[in-house]
Amino acid sequence: MAALLIVEDNKQTNEAICEYLKPAGHKMVPAYDGAEALQIFGQGNIDLVVLDIMLPKITGLAVLHEIRKKSVVPVLMLTAVADEYTQVTSFDEQADDYITKPFSMVLLGRRITALLRRSGKGILSNTVTFGDVTVDFSGYTAKDPNGKIDITPKETDLLRMLIEHKGLVLTRSQILDDLWGIDAPIIDRTIDTYIKNLRKKLRLDCIVTVKGIGYKYEEQA
Repeated sequence: MAALLIVEDNKQTNEAICEYLKPAGHKMVPAYDGAEALQIFGQGNIDLVVLDIMLPKITGLAVLHEIRKKSVVPVLMLTAVADEYTQVTSFDEQADDYITKPFSMVLLGRRITALLRRSGKGILSNTVTFGDVTVDFSGYTAKDPNGKIDITPKETDLLRMLIEHKGLVLTRSQILDDLWGIDAPIIDRTIDTYIKNLRKKLRLDCIVTVKGIGYKYEEQA
């Protein structure tokens, strides 16, 4: 997937972010101060930066300023600084997103996935194969050696969404909001039916139920 530079001076928070995002297949690169962040970034091959503002040695805003001198890599500010001036300054320095602490790991994962998709690092192939089943996302079709499999556009979109967030847990409400819209008159349990249909139609064992929360996609070893 992508190489993510996590710049956070609180070791526990840094490790927690890395552990949460690692199952999605990303390479996690931690940094604990601004100087270290710039040194690592200068070595190249970083696809996205999660950047705290209150950092030792060099502030996050100064790090962002230096990054923007030579790169358009996505930068997500993750900080306890919530005042409007700092947020505006961050966007003036061309930050791509801004999340304040305390934060949701799920939301952080979703924002990172969106930024990677926008930058071309999270683009999913139009076709995906599961055993002898092939799904064509562009054509909203699926087939196996016996021919076409009856799959609906919403089932296809749901599968794409799960794969794009590989390893990350998606709640039922997040899936509903993304695929049907916030005001759609659809209940949470509708997602369970769609998941059941996907598993049955495509013979999938890679969609995992996370009890009490939702679902995630895991590649089988």
